[in-house]
Amino acid sequence: MDTLFSHAERKVRAANAPLAVRMRPSTLEGYVGQDRAVGVGSWLRRAIEHDTLSSVILYGPAGTGKTTLARIIANSTHAEFVEVSAVMGTVKDLRREVDEASRRLLLQGRRTILFVDEIHRFNRSQQDALLHAVEDRTVVLVGATTENPYFEVNAALLSRSRVVELVALGDEALRTLVRRALSDPDGLAGSFALTDEALDEIVTLAGGDARAALTSLELASQMATPPSAGEVAGARDPLVIEARHVLEANPRRGLSYDKAGDMHYDVISAFIKSMRGSDPDAALYWLARMIDAGEDPKFIARRIFILASEDVGNADPQALLVADAAFRAAEVIGYPECRINLAQAALYMALAPKSNAAEAGIDAALREVREGPRREVPSHLRDRHRPGSDEYGSYRYPHDFPGGWVDQRYLPDGLERGSFFHPSDRGWEGWRLDATARDRTCLLYPPRCV
Repeated sequence: MDTLFSHAERKVRAANAPLAVRMRPSTLEGYVGQDRAVGVGSWLRRAIEHDTLSSVILYGPAGTGKTTLARIIANSTHAEFVEVSAVMGTVKDLRREVDEASRRLLLQGRRTILFVDEIHRFNRSQQDALLHAVEDRTVVLVGATTENPYFEVNAALLSRSRVVELVALGDEALRTLVRRALSDPDGLAGSFALTDEALDEIVTLAGGDARAALTSLELASQMATPPSAGEVAGARDPLVIEARHVLEANPRRGLSYDKAGDMHYDVISAFIKSMRGSDPDAALYWLARMIDAGEDPKFIARRIFILASEDVGNADPQALLVADAAFRAAEVIGYPECRINLAQAALYMALAPKSNAAEAGIDAALREVREGPRREVPSHLRDRHRPGSDEYGSYRYPHDFPGGWVDQRYLPDGLERGSFFHPSDRGWEGWRLDATARDRTCLLYPPRCV
């Protein structure tokens, strides 16, 4: 029950809360940057407005408004809204809330919305505690996670819920939030003004994270505040926050990155595709993102090692040696110096001619071995160290012939040259094939090479 004391307590808490918490909107009208998820006509918006919400998993990076959206649901529903954090909570907490929800439904006919923050932190067996309650709608689950729910949330729980993805906020959405915080009575209440350069800096530093943008604004306002509190109280004109204040409040910028989640795989994927696509600048950028985040250098080097054969191959056989050297450097030297070795190797891969003949060839041969019929070794290729080998066909020893080559069948019956190896015409591979074809033509048809 709300009392004078609880009201006063909330007021004190609000006054001491960070700017990002004070500026949380309480309605969908104030919620910006997620038009695809909760825009006009969307399923989630209609469900919230009509108070007909069914279980949902809110998935997105930090600072995209998952908790804020849960609070908006709490403010707009007639159901009981309860919260459990997977960071601090246990299965016992979940079961207690489910039991309370069941009693509430039976005795009062009132639904319960259960918000589970960081739901991915509950393991699979802990998540199982929610299955029956969600299935029979004893509770309507609202889960929030920064990790891909298709990997981190039970499939059975996912099948009973709808996944709504929230994305990093765009620049204009961040500008709207920052400007609102400057003037809002619960924010900075008009005490500060922001230069255009400072606003641009805040947006850049935030990287799509609304919480980071508002935190930067709050810290920058502290840097712009004179030491004397009385000076602020008596000031009539707003204090100006400049770009230098923002930079002083954020001495080191760090872009979002996780070493085990989606961002980890997205960035390494972009790095590999940039090298494969022969874009040295992009390769360096994505490499820098990983190095700055403290990614294991051996992990990066392994991916370069793989690409050297998969995408460069014999178009430049030297690439494999460069990758091997980079991996060795990552093992022996480590950060910070091995960043240079990794950069050299990444640039070499990006600039090298490309061929995927090795990867495509072995995969095609493996498919034939696993799915094709049993094929016997041609008799003239069989081992000669056994009784009866004299009856095998005659093997022609290439070194007994001019050029160290003789036309001879090496594939088993049913397979022909070109079944697996489809070389490129680039780099060493292309040059070697041209040279081989020319040499063999001369051996078989000498008059053509006169």
